[in-house]
Order: sequence, then C-alpha cells, then structure tokens
Amino acid sequence: MGLWRTLLILLYVGLCGIALAGLRDDPSPKTEITYNKDVAPILNRHCVACHRPNDIAPMSLMSYEEVLPFARIMRESVVQRKMPPWHADPAFGEFSNDARLTDEEIAIIDAWVKSGTKKGEPEASSADQALAQGWHIKPDVVLTVPEFLVSKTAQDDYEYIYVPTNFTEDKWIQAAQVLPGDRRVVHHATVSVIGQSEVAKHLEKHAKSDEGEDQYHYRTGKVLHLRPDAPVIDDGCAAPDGGGIPGESSGYVNIVPAIYLPGQIHYSNHHGLDVKDRTSIGLVFAREPVQHEIGQYEIWNNMFLIPSNDANHRVTSCFTLPKDVIAVAYTAHMHFRGKNMLTKAIYPDGREEVLLYVPHYDFRWQETYFLKKQFLLPKGTELMTIAYFDNSKNNFQNPDPSKAIRWGEPSDEEMMGFWLQFADPQMVAEKSALRQK
Repeated sequence: MGLWRTLLILLYVGLCGIALAGLRDDPSPKTEITYNKDVAPILNRHCVACHRPNDIAPMSLMSYEEVLPFARIMRESVVQRKMPPWHADPAFGEFSNDARLTDEEIAIIDAWVKSGTKKGEPEASSADQALAQGWHIKPDVVLTVPEFLVSKTAQDDYEYIYVPTNFTEDKWIQAAQVLPGDRRVVHHATVSVIGQSEVAKHLEKHAKSDEGEDQYHYRTGKVLHLRPDAPVIDDGCAAPDGGGIPGESSGYVNIVPAIYLPGQIHYSNHHGLDVKDRTSIGLVFAREPVQHEIGQYEIWNNMFLIPSNDANHRVTSCFTLPKDVIAVAYTAHMHFRGKNMLTKAIYPDGREEVLLYVPHYDFRWQETYFLKKQFLLPKGTELMTIAYFDNSKNNFQNPDPSKAIRWGEPSDEEMMGFWLQFADPQMVAEKSALRQK
C-alpha cells in the first residue's frame, strides 16, 4: 500500500509539472496581449536605455510606431536570447544590472508578435522622456568639453582634455556618465579627478611627442604600443609582477573622490569626414552622507604575445589584494580577438571562488557587472584571471589573423584586463577623523 501511495504521489507531481510547463509555454491564453499593456513595460525596463534616438542602438523602440516595423526581428532576437546583450555566465554571481529577459517576458513578446502586434488602449507605458536626451542618469551638473575637430584621418587618436568643475567646495559624486557629442567618432572616454595645481604638469606631459615611450613602449601618432622585442609573458601568474610591466605591479588603483576633470577621449573616425565633437560629463551629487569611498583596481597582463592563426591562446594575470575591500563590480576587457575570460578569488585560507566568467566575450559590448550583493574580499586574496584569445580566421571580428599580436592601445591590437570596483570598508567619517588627528 505504501509503495502504491508513493507511486501515485510521484505520478501526481509529475503530471502537475507537465501541466505547469505547458502553462509557461503559453503565457496568457485567456487575455489579449497588447503593446501598451504588456510589451511597452518590458521594453522600458530592458531596452530603451540603448534603443532611443542618438544612442548606441540602430533603432529607437520608445513608441508603438517605432517598434512595429521591427517587431518580427525583435521577437527573433529575444527568443534566441541575442537581445538584450548579456555575457556573464549566470552560474557565477548575481548582478543587479542583469539585462536578460525572464522566460515570461520572452513569451509575452513572442505571443504579441504571433497574435498580430495589437496596440491596445493607451496606458502609462511611454518611456521616461528624460532618456530621450541621451542620459541614463538625471545629472545635477553637466560639464562639456570644448569643441574638438576630429579629423577624417584620426582613426586612433587619444586626446587629453581638461575641464574645470568650478566647484567652490568638495563634492561627493553618487553617479556619473559620459555622453558622447558625436557617437560616430567617440570610441570611449575615461575621466579622472585632479587638483588645479596639477593641470599644467599634466598638459606639459601630454604635449611631448614621445610621451609614454620607454624600453617597453613606442608611440605612433597619439597611441602607444608594446615593442616587438619586449619580453613575452603569457602566464602572468608565473611572473613576479603578475603579468604587468617588469618592475611594476599588474594592478593599480584609481580612487574616485574636485577641481579638474581630465578626460582621455579615444576618437576613431572611419567616416571619411571631419567631425566636430563636444562630449559631456554628467554628475549626480550624493544626497545622503557618504559612508564608503569607491576605488578601482585595474589588473593587467601587458606582456603577452598572441601567435598568428592561434585560435585558443591562453594568457593569465595575478594580483594580490594589499588590503580588505568590499567588491562592488567587475569588468572584463579585451579587444577584437578576446574569446573568453574567467576571474577567480583565491582566499588566504586556500578556498577558491569564481567571481566572473564571460564565456563568449564580445568587444562590441563593454559591460560592467554590478553585484547584487556586495561582499568582503580580505587582504591577501589573490585575483587570478585566465583569458583566451582567438587570432584565427574563424573569428569574424579578427582584423588580421596573419599577424602576431601584442599589447597596444589601438583596437586592432590587444589588451587583457580585469577591473575590480570596490568600496573601502573603512567608513568615510572614520578616515576623516583619523586625518584630523
């Protein structure tokens, strides 16, 4: 009797599982799916940050009229999980900015297209109009660089531009965004903070035609390259410097704390026309007392060599944390030959934990992965990064598989970096009190 009861329960559970699976395949057979009621909220949550005028996406999806011509291709992209783009393996870590659609959201878009793309009654479904201006944030202040002419010959041009904040007191920044003036030519930009007394020294440094050149680097135009005869260190973890330039650490820290904002803007003009650019930086001030200061470790292997036609070349870097930090976010960085990257923490007690795995790296999508739950990485933890590169003809993004490739600032050369954004565990108020003693 007990055996039959067990079998009946198992059969009942199995049938319920089949029934539930069937319901999941058909999200809402009893209600009409419309754009305004069902689809627009999904697009607003996941898509319009990029799919809006003058942004990275090729079309805007902010209204029914804009979505309708692309409905079928949109359905295909989400059903195949090509869109929204997300490259971190979900088996390792949970991230607050995970862009993936749920199975239910995919099923709604699928059913909407199959059932005739009905518009439905108007609802509060329109995208945030603040996004239409190009901002992902609502800045308290916008600082714009002077107009810069990007020559049609400037295919890899690093410009250093200094913008005064005109702040009369120290400011804590809660969020920031770089908004390209002309996305056709702005490859990327990085922003730092320096005092007014440092500006002249920085300008003099960047004005030198051989700036950055040394025994390991040479310059062409305004970009740096690793010298072909520099030592080859593919396995940075086997080297005393972890893969960094010999004599230097593989990792260095940027502290984000304000007087001048020096911006490094990489211009890449492939349009055959001179283009004028005025890139802006938007800042959001902290509304509440700041508890922790944010920083970033940039951990590199700068000494690798990727042989020509090598479809699976391994490169590693290692860096040991010199202090306790609270992990906030991760970034994997390579160029067109990047294939996959894994970073793991090796804790002082010997435990190992994968922090981030990007199994199908794509240079066209530069994602930073923000942790849903921040956690402490103790002093002495080793961060080991293992990256693979595809320098073969099978890599459709590969500029030239016949070339052996080393580190270089241009996109057709390579980089290998893992960036850890962190918070200092020591409270800001405690640090301030210590400085005053």
